[in-house]
Amino acid sequence: MTKTICVIDAHPDAGSGHFVSALADAYARGALDAGHDVSRIRVAELPLDFMSTAEEFAQPPCEAVQQAQEKITAADHVVLVFPLWLGMVPARLKAFLEQVGRAEFFLATGGDSSKWPAQKMKGKSARLVVTMGMPGFAYGLIFGGHSLKGLAKGVFGMAGFGPVRRTVIGAVGALDEKARQARLDRMENWGRKAQ
Repeated sequence: MTKTICVIDAHPDAGSGHFVSALADAYARGALDAGHDVSRIRVAELPLDFMSTAEEFAQPPCEAVQQAQEKITAADHVVLVFPLWLGMVPARLKAFLEQVGRAEFFLATGGDSSKWPAQKMKGKSARLVVTMGMPGFAYGLIFGGHSLKGLAKGVFGMAGFGPVRRTVIGAVGALDEKARQARLDRMENWGRKAQ
């Protein structure tokens, strides 16, 4: 079955040559080869400001972020690929999620904060892919994978995405060309399957 997929390259550096970008490209390539409709978002190319007040969060974002919202709204499946920085998502990715979440995009309370929010992303699935310098098992075993869990449950799960699949690609600096290609091939295969 053909799906509409939004692939988000969340590396904060707009330069080329990042493994995160290569992984996002591989997924998109596989999806397109299989006949899926694919839209792309590069977080590094968006004008993103940090917000300071609840009033700002309640207002619609700038036009470029509204276009990103439209791509996510149109998607059946969202793929987010990002690097782990200081044990967390990069600040630019956090700013992107806050900007995209403005004006009740992910959750709707109708202005009543005492009500359980309506999950506006129900019916969509997601895959979160994080790369890191440390071995993946260390991230999970020693550090508990908290930032990935928080993103999966606190943002995507809370918004209604399901299932939310999580992929950890560790020790990226130590990967040889064969190992890198194996991970790119896996991403391309997931793209074909829209998983």
